[in-house]
Amino acid sequence: MSVQPLTSVNHFLDLTDVPSEILHGMLQNAHKMKNSKFTPAQIFSGLSLAMVFDKRSTRTRMSFEVAMKQLGGHTIPMNMSEIQLTGAENIEDTAQVLSRYVDAVMIRMSDHDTLVQLAKHSSIPVINGLTDWSHPCQIMADIMTIEEKLGDIKGKTVAWFGDYNNVTRSFGHAAEIFGFDLVLGLPEELHSKVDISANQVTADASAAAKNADVIVTDTWESMGQEGKSLDMFRPYQVNSALMANAADHAIFMHCMPIHREDEVTNEVLASKQCVIYDEAENRLHAQKAILAWCLANAGVQIQQTFDFAA
Repeated sequence: MSVQPLTSVNHFLDLTDVPSEILHGMLQNAHKMKNSKFTPAQIFSGLSLAMVFDKRSTRTRMSFEVAMKQLGGHTIPMNMSEIQLTGAENIEDTAQVLSRYVDAVMIRMSDHDTLVQLAKHSSIPVINGLTDWSHPCQIMADIMTIEEKLGDIKGKTVAWFGDYNNVTRSFGHAAEIFGFDLVLGLPEELHSKVDISANQVTADASAAAKNADVIVTDTWESMGQEGKSLDMFRPYQVNSALMANAADHAIFMHCMPIHREDEVTNEVLASKQCVIYDEAENRLHAQKAILAWCLANAGVQIQQTFDFAA
C-alpha cells in the first residue's frame, strides 16, 4: 500500500502532524531495521544530516548519528553557539541556507516555536529531536519497546508518574493515535497543566498504577530546571510497592537520564521488569525509520524504499 506525501516535505515535528497509518508503518519498519541491525541497508549513501543542539545529549546525539551512518549517510553535529539560528541571522535565512547544504536537519532545542518556523522555511525535512513542548522520537522508541515486550499496544494501559512535561504530552498524543489508555499519577498542583486527553488524572499513585501494563516516569528536574523543589514528587517515586499495584507482566520504562533513588529506586532498575536499555537502543532503530520516511520525499534518491503505511 502506498501513501501520498503530506506536503512537498515530510517534517517530523509532532506525532499529531503525521497520519496514524504512516506512524504504524514507521514502527513496522523500525522492527525490520532492528532485525537487520548487523547488515544495515545503505539507503542514505551520499546524504547528509545536520544535527543541532542547545541541550546536552547522549541518546539523541548517538542514536541519530549512528542511525544515519549505519545506513550510509553523513552527519554534521553543531551546537547553538556554532550556528546563526538564534544569532544575528533570521530563521528564514538559516533555513534556506541549510536546505542548500544538507538533506535533513534534526534539532534538539528548548523553543518549539523556533523549530516550527525553521521547518516552515526549509525545503528539506526537519526532525524534532526534543523541545520543551514535545518529544515524538522518544515516544516512537517507547511504543516500539512496548510492542517487543507486550505485543500490540492497542488496549494496553500506560501509567505515568511524577512531573508533567514534554514526554508526558507526547504520550498523550500517542494514546489517541495508537489506542492505548493513559493514566497520569501527578501531584494535585500539576493537574491544571494537563492539556492532553487521559483516561485518568489522579494524585493517588497507587490508584494510577493499578493493573497497568507499563509504568513510566522521567526525571523530576529536566535540563534548565535545576534547583526546583522536588518535594511534591516524592510520593510518585517508582518503587517495588508501586510496581506491586501494576499487572504481573508490567514493564518499567524511563527515557533517561535517571536520578537514582529519586524518581525510581535501584531495586526497580535492577528488576526483570526494567527495560530501559532496550528502550534506549530502540531510539536508534526508531530514528532510522523516521529518517527513512522523512528522506523518502526529500527530492533525493535513496537506495531502497519502504512501505510507510501499515
